[in-house]
Amino acid sequence: MDSETIQDVFSGLGPVRTRKMFGGQGVYRHDLMFALEAYGELYLKVDKASVEAFRAAGSRPFVYEKEGRRTRMSYWLMPDAALDDPDEAVRWGKLALEAAVRSAQPSAGTRPRFR
Repeated sequence: MDSETIQDVFSGLGPVRTRKMFGGQGVYRHDLMFALEAYGELYLKVDKASVEAFRAAGSRPFVYEKEGRRTRMSYWLMPDAALDDPDEAVRWGKLALEAAVRSAQPSAGTRPRFR
């Protein structure tokens, strides 16, 4: 999936950008990565608050294998209906953005990171 197609899918969220990574692309709104394109599929950021919605939609997590170990990431496959329906793309994209915002916030008891 090319960058232009990804931008079209998420056009209802406002401008998004992509950056090549892991043999795929990270998808960003402002400075938050909320989606991942890998192997021609779009995966959206999930967390405890949103994962059940993805599970109920029949989604599955992004898993990759490295050095014989399988690793599950906090990105789940975007439901097929959202690829063809701009309103659905916005709905699922917003869930992913909200998860990205929550995961970017420091947890209680952790010190903020400074650059």
